[in-house]
Amino acid sequence: MRFAAYLGLRFLFLIPQVVLISFITFVLVRMLPGNPARMSLGPLAPESAVEALREEWLLDRPIFVQYGAWLEKAFSGDLGESWVNNTQVIDDLIHRIPVTIEIITLALILVFLVLAPLAIVTASRTRNRIVRFFQNITFGYGMLAGALPDFLLGLVLIFVFFTHAGILPGPEGRLGILEFEPSFVTGSIIIDSLIAGNFETFWSGIWHLIMPVFTLAFVYGAPIFKMLRSQMEGALKADFTTYAEAIGLAPRIVFLRAARVASGPTIVITGVVVMFLLGGAVLVETVFNLAGLGQYAVQAIVTADYAPIQGFVCFAAIFTMLVYLAVDLVHFAMDPRIKAVGTSR
Repeated sequence: MRFAAYLGLRFLFLIPQVVLISFITFVLVRMLPGNPARMSLGPLAPESAVEALREEWLLDRPIFVQYGAWLEKAFSGDLGESWVNNTQVIDDLIHRIPVTIEIITLALILVFLVLAPLAIVTASRTRNRIVRFFQNITFGYGMLAGALPDFLLGLVLIFVFFTHAGILPGPEGRLGILEFEPSFVTGSIIIDSLIAGNFETFWSGIWHLIMPVFTLAFVYGAPIFKMLRSQMEGALKADFTTYAEAIGLAPRIVFLRAARVASGPTIVITGVVVMFLLGGAVLVETVFNLAGLGQYAVQAIVTADYAPIQGFVCFAAIFTMLVYLAVDLVHFAMDPRIKAVGTSR
């Protein structure tokens, strides 16, 4: 199978998957307790007004009629209106998705800059004091990260570094209370402040993101770290490594080839971890008062706000499938066995 055909086939399956997920979500959301029309108008509104609003929102129609009307609007870019905020869901998503993507991306960068090198170093067969020291440290990290909830770590960081030490800013959001966000371009505080040339806002944004990014990286980086180290240890003990050393290949080349073999499964587990990061961002955004997508979804569920919930789930489904597609494509490009199978079909 050629690369273009493979890519086209994956995108072809994307549409029916999103439609099916959106329909299931549509049905489940409408099973939530509460009457959105009544909650929107308030407890003192007359029943006639509530019924009129139910008819306007098609809540009195069969579920397939409601979904068909929603799907028709969704394909035109209209995901409905939040009755709580009186805003268009598509506009809310445009402003909130970059917040969540920003902290997820920075957390992954931190994982691959810090934890990935530690995993490779501690997998080395060299047994000097430095390697043993890092092995002991990372063993404790692996045990702790697997048992520590992300929201608890966030609260501990706030208690230590903000309440007592006063080193880092508290849960104020992405910027200080009296600071203004730069003009919206990408939605990322870091990128938009650089585009605007506002370096004071840039450093303030970095300062406010330290604790939430560290929380996500610490908790959700453990599976990537463990997978990379175990795969690296296995590759360094494999027969091809022994053969490479026997024929006199340089240790650096042997080590790099082992790292390439170990990178395949690590990329796969990274795709899975990204999905957990999307879920973990819900609590982390709540703890640090970040106006991101997770906080938006939680508020919508609490208030039975149908349209934002539907929009969030559709985005999560598309995001998940694109991440898995990216993982498959990277694996497709890196692993010669997959490439050989693909081209032989």
